[in-house]
Amino acid sequence: MGVVYEARHAMLRRPTAVKLLLPDKAGDESVRRFEREVQLTSQLSHPNTISIFDYGRTLEGDFYYAMEYLEGMNLQELVSDFGPQEPSRVVHILRQVAGSLAEAHGAGLIHRDVKPANVILCERGGLPDVAKVVDFGLVKDILRTSPSGLTQIDAITGTPLYLSPEAITEPDSVDARSDLYALGALGYFLLTGKSVFEGRTVMEVCGHHLHTRPVPPSARLGHRMPEDLEALLLSCLEKDPRRRPQSAPEFTVRLRACRGIEAWSESGARVWWNQHGRRAQVLRSGGVPALDELDTPLSLQVLSQCGN
Repeated sequence: MGVVYEARHAMLRRPTAVKLLLPDKAGDESVRRFEREVQLTSQLSHPNTISIFDYGRTLEGDFYYAMEYLEGMNLQELVSDFGPQEPSRVVHILRQVAGSLAEAHGAGLIHRDVKPANVILCERGGLPDVAKVVDFGLVKDILRTSPSGLTQIDAITGTPLYLSPEAITEPDSVDARSDLYALGALGYFLLTGKSVFEGRTVMEVCGHHLHTRPVPPSARLGHRMPEDLEALLLSCLEKDPRRRPQSAPEFTVRLRACRGIEAWSESGARVWWNQHGRRAQVLRSGGVPALDELDTPLSLQVLSQCGN
């Protein structure tokens, strides 16, 4: 629905990311959804959630919102470029994502599209390996009645590889436990480098979410995994939401209790970024075209396209 550009805030003199609503998506319904995304996301202040500065229209009438610019890589890119991650790093990342979700859930917001591409790993405030949850475009406000017309469009929302069973069969009734299913699938992907379920079609993947028991990560890779971590991820992937962790804080408590996992240290993370961070940036930046200046009320100069 939108495209994201790297920009520079003329007054603040800092990099900024700007998401523009695509002109061919600028119908009344898309505009309402776009505004809803930024209004709901701007309520959140957790350090592991993307920060939004402002939103409005350009002088040409295009809707946009400005958010913090994150220089790093998403988790899909991390695994694609560097393979399965160490259990200690997986725990470190999951703890941060769970913290972001805990605040959102506490405010009555369900993300509904937790997936590797929607978690950015970056360096922030001098700290390496900071995870940022982004793209609340499918967020559901469970404390309020959905605006007219959204329910039908939202029939099945999310990415098929990370859809909970109830998001497929009863999308209007999902709650925080649906995000925890996706969080378990995210952890599975980080550990194994593979999606929990694969298929040639969306329907085939959805069928697996509904009826197929996931292969344990240890069996998928052919070697032992920390048992507590594996058990926690598999509990998140239970078909029945009542058998999953019931909240993000409960997930975090169980994550902290996992045994047999060395802590992912700041020094270890810094070594990794020193060795691989620049390579990742090069892989990510090749061939990005320069764009014309974007004339907006925020005086943002667009430098390049960041992605979708």
